[in-house]
Amino acid sequence: MKSIKIIAVLILGLIAFNKLNAQQNDVQSNDPKFSIENCVNSFDPGKIDSTKVGYQYWFVDKNFLDGRTLKMSVVAPHKATHAPHSHPEDEFFFVLEGTAEFYLNGETTTGTPYTSFYCPSNSLHGIRNIGDTELKYLVIKKYPVADNK
Repeated sequence: MKSIKIIAVLILGLIAFNKLNAQQNDVQSNDPKFSIENCVNSFDPGKIDSTKVGYQYWFVDKNFLDGRTLKMSVVAPHKATHAPHSHPEDEFFFVLEGTAEFYLNGETTTGTPYTSFYCPSNSLHGIRNIGDTELKYLVIKKYPVADNK
């Protein structure tokens, strides 16, 4: 009988959690700050940020949501935006064009278009262009809320 009560409490808890989650999603989807105009972003060459080795374009910047971002980086042949580094946030890379060398905690491998690279938090990681053409890749990362100013 005791196990039936525990199961009933767990089921009620799951139902309440799912209802709360659904309500939060409804509130967010109806939030006036979200519209078709600001939820769709097509590449605009006039809005690129130049870097020492190419450029980047923020499809979703740190201020749109809660620090979640989507950026495209473009790197010249045989260059890297920076040396391997680490930070508390995890990060995803997705190669669109070119040939990348991925570095993770002392190991390397090569990635071509449609290859992803996951960097766990606090890992020493990097990406560089080892090809003779531009390297284009997406970066997906969530910055801490405190950094969003």
